[in-house]
Amino acid sequence: MSDSASEVIRISLLGVLGLITIVAAGAFSKKLGVAAPLILIVIGVGFSFIPGAPVIVPAEVILLGLLPPILYSAALNVPVVDFRRNLTSISLLSVALVLVTAAISGLILYLLFPQLSLPAAIAIGAVISPTDAVAATALGRRLGLPPRLVTILEGESLVNDATALVLLRSAIAATAASVAFWDLVGDFVFAVTVALAIGLVVGWATVWVRSKLRDSMLDTAVSFAVPFIAFIPAEYLNASGVLAAVAAGLYSGHYGAKRFSAQARISERLNWRTLQFVLENGVFLLMGIQVSSLIAGVQEEDLSATTAIIVGLVMVLVVLGVRFLFMGPLVLVLRRRDAANERINRRWGSVLEGARRRNDIAINGAETPNPSERLQRRLSRAEKAHKRRAADVVQLRAEGLGWRGGVILGWSGMRGVVTLAAAQSLPDGTPYRAQLVLIAFTVAVVTLLVQGGTLPWIIALTGIRATDDAADRRELAGLLDDIAAAGITVLDNPDFQLPDDQSIDQAIIDRVRHDTLANAESAWEGAEHGAGDDGLVFSPQRQYRELRREVLRAERAALLEARSEGTYPSRILGRVQAMIDLEETRLEQMDTPG
Repeated sequence: MSDSASEVIRISLLGVLGLITIVAAGAFSKKLGVAAPLILIVIGVGFSFIPGAPVIVPAEVILLGLLPPILYSAALNVPVVDFRRNLTSISLLSVALVLVTAAISGLILYLLFPQLSLPAAIAIGAVISPTDAVAATALGRRLGLPPRLVTILEGESLVNDATALVLLRSAIAATAASVAFWDLVGDFVFAVTVALAIGLVVGWATVWVRSKLRDSMLDTAVSFAVPFIAFIPAEYLNASGVLAAVAAGLYSGHYGAKRFSAQARISERLNWRTLQFVLENGVFLLMGIQVSSLIAGVQEEDLSATTAIIVGLVMVLVVLGVRFLFMGPLVLVLRRRDAANERINRRWGSVLEGARRRNDIAINGAETPNPSERLQRRLSRAEKAHKRRAADVVQLRAEGLGWRGGVILGWSGMRGVVTLAAAQSLPDGTPYRAQLVLIAFTVAVVTLLVQGGTLPWIIALTGIRATDDAADRRELAGLLDDIAAAGITVLDNPDFQLPDDQSIDQAIIDRVRHDTLANAESAWEGAEHGAGDDGLVFSPQRQYRELRREVLRAERAALLEARSEGTYPSRILGRVQAMIDLEETRLEQMDTPG
């Protein structure tokens, strides 16, 4: 067997072993009460000290191959409405905080390392500044943080990678030649603007193309290419590829609900969840596997590995202190802004009420001419915008960001794989390069293990309330009532006709009416009886679902028997299997309305 074939087999075996490890960590993480990424880092660190096991993953593999789909998949699940409501806090954390952290930590490193230039020190500061999107998503949702905190953490970690990588690129360029401050500002504005434009254009174009496909398999296959379609041209134009991928993900996730078929959405959601699970957890395993190689690469005569790790621990305290110092003014600014928006919205409500009153007089008055249709449309748009802003005010007031939220945001600033990959992209001629990479790795691993591991305790100490299951159930039941009412109007429309003017039997109308109201009735039962299962055991909808499950189990057994006998064609068996799966999925969703 050739050496190349042996290497392929070795890599394949390591990949299979890694996948098994990821699945096992995901299975045991819930029982242990520890997030899977934290377990995988520890496993990876232990694995790295096995002779012959350590590897160094090229930075390009992570930055160009893994990061775009990871950020895109995370952006798909971020509600654009929540992102827009918290845009101020997300912008301050993902841009201002990154710049401040990079400047302060870079200055400290510049003072600690005499041979290190200030631009190179700021480059390392940029490397350790961004928080990790994977850690924020995994920990925030698992711990049940309030939705506003989860949105802020996810939004920050999605956008601040772009800020850090653009700053890193500019700082590296400044190490080779003198660069004016305004040139750096111009490069940053260009990178962000072009990236957003490319991401939105790619999102629009791919959503349009995918909406024309009638095969959910083809649709999902195209979706796998979207992050790279956005990333590659943005990087080619020296813009931020990761920000372009995030923008495309936000657009696709928002407009997919309107443009894609239900089957396409189900297929995309399942496939992307699987891919996201493997990639997100895989990068943490890769982080741990590289630790012994990073330590071995440090030359003792320049600076020992132990000293580099100690400096890394100091930088952990620096980035954590800067983040907490930033949180006080941030919370104050956000609370004042929320109060100001509430006052502004009340004034706009008064103005619109007066405009609508004058408009009604103009329509009904005999002496005043009727207003134009254009004016009517403008007034309608203004009222719609006011209603949206009023909803924003209500939601932000309900999820007010006080000192408890500030503490959680401060302690949730875990660094991750981007920090390590960006550090490995430093030029080879950078002084103390191996030590600086080890410092960045120390910052990433310590923040993930210490902050991520103790975050549940911090949440308990602050007493911050997580999501309110009872309130969520009531909200869900109310929404299902609203959409069911819209659907029932179709049944009550006397002018509704089927194709070819077919008459509709009343029994069919009653059956459709019952199916339309079933979800809302189930949700209201959950809201009235509480989150526990005990109160729902004897409810009519629960009895219906249990009986329907028994029927489905019998149908599935008969289907498997028919498949074993070969009575029906495989294509027919597959269609029936899909129908049963979809029905079982619907029943599970009805059982967990919260």
